[in-house]
Amino acid sequence: MHGACRTQWRGRVMMMTMTQDLLGLACGALVGFSLGLVGGGGSVLAVPLMVYVVGVPSAHVAIGTSAVAVAVNAAVNLSAHARSGNVRWSCALVFAAAGVAGAFIGSTFGKMLDGHKLLALFAVLMLVIGALMLRTRSRVGAPGVHLSWSNFPAVCGLGLMTGMLSGFFGIGGGFLIVPALMLATGMSILNAVSSSLVAVTAFGATTAASYAYSGLVAWPLAGIFVAGGILGGLVGVHAARHLGARRGMLNVVFAAIIICVGIYMLARSLALS
Repeated sequence: MHGACRTQWRGRVMMMTMTQDLLGLACGALVGFSLGLVGGGGSVLAVPLMVYVVGVPSAHVAIGTSAVAVAVNAAVNLSAHARSGNVRWSCALVFAAAGVAGAFIGSTFGKMLDGHKLLALFAVLMLVIGALMLRTRSRVGAPGVHLSWSNFPAVCGLGLMTGMLSGFFGIGGGFLIVPALMLATGMSILNAVSSSLVAVTAFGATTAASYAYSGLVAWPLAGIFVAGGILGGLVGVHAARHLGARRGMLNVVFAAIIICVGIYMLARSLALS
């Protein structure tokens, strides 16, 4: 009798594990699609999906695990955008270099704050950015942007600031990086989306290293998210090229996604507080 119960229990555990793996794969595909489409939504989507859908009990483990998955998926999507010639490398590399230092500082302080408070604070920030992006949706942007002495201070300053926020909230930072690159250089949103993945990769790797050092990464789940994210990213990159050719459409999609996610995260965080 006891043997039958144990077998039945093991069967239930295996079923739960398989379900979580499939949910992780599907959620990873959604995250990869968002990264490929708008250069953001990595950890912003991955963290609540890990906590509320997959069932990761710790917000800090979800943050650390998502940082690993986002860094890898961002690097894969970056290569796809680079082949299309949409990455503005000089601006992206300087922005990322300044942001890495900020991400390390931010992640150190972020681990000291309650995980649910982190999600609520970031949700508010998302709503503000979404509203600003809608206001400037018709902006086209300059086609031949490059790093110069005139935009160098803005690229460095906004890179450092964005990196600190990225590390503090435990996110890859695409939803912050895209508008920051547009503000600092005047580039189009398609170039900003493509170039942002340089910084998303760097910020995510820095945050992931910090959380991994503290033992706050679930490596098997990170691998599942990466696998799903590669598939979703291919679709997202193709969609970004299509929408980028239509005036203002990618801006509207970008803003709508982060506003919806921000409202959802804020509602869940307030419900759990």
